Amino acid sequence: MSDKTERATRAEQMRKDRERAEKRQRNIVTLGIVAAVIALVALGAYAVNSAKKDREHETAVVLPKGATKDFGVVYTPKDAGGKAAKDPVRVVIYEDMQCPICQQFEATNGSYLAQSVKSGQIELEYRFVAFLDDLGASPNEYSRRAANAALCTRETSGPKAFKTLHDLLYANQPEEKTLGPTDNLLVDSAVSAGAKKDAVAPCILKHRFVPWIEKSTKSMQKAKVTGTPTVRVDGKTIQGAGGAVPSYLDIQKAVVAAKS
Repeated sequence: MSDKTERATRAEQMRKDRERAEKRQRNIVTLGIVAAVIALVALGAYAVNSAKKDREHETAVVLPKGATKDFGVVYTPKDAGGKAAKDPVRVVIYEDMQCPICQQFEATNGSYLAQSVKSGQIELEYRFVAFLDDLGASPNEYSRRAANAALCTRETSGPKAFKTLHDLLYANQPEEKTLGPTDNLLVDSAVSAGAKKDAVAPCILKHRFVPWIEKSTKSMQKAKVTGTPTVRVDGKTIQGAGGAVPSYLDIQKAVVAAKS
């Protein structure tokens, strides 16, 4: 074989080697891109599924911490910033967060009740119900969701934030037959009341206590409660003149009688 032929053969072999090397490199790059795309798709799917899971609504009945057997949560003198009292009178209030009469009751009697708790005269037991949702008073089930937000705030951020949010929601109660605030707006309200967002948001978004509130609503008939607000002092239903919603004077009189 001549030198010229040998050089041509070597050149051809080198060309083929380069082509094979380039092909291998392209395959490696392609595999890397495919792997990266698969990883990104998997990561995206995980993020979507995680976000969806974070917002899946609770279906099991979860009891709030310290819940009473009658579906209540208690706000004590100590919770209100006062001293722990001996034998405060228990004032039970059945309320629906969409109920306009409950809003009026809170506006009229809220200051008296708050002061009486702080002074150690009484303790409040809130029993949330959501029958107005079932009657179509809220297109987006505000009663359930607002009560859940209040309970979530109590659960994650304490009684002070709970009471602040409770009062705030009544002060800004939506009109009946209108859309109430979204869950995200309820989270914002809870945070403005003193709740920690990272703690309270999952609870509100998952509707953690909604099944419990629904069970509470079903218990109204057994408890002989026909509407809200219903107020009971030391176990006795209190009413105003002619069967009206009681005023703070009616409640005060019943508290004095319970202590005597």
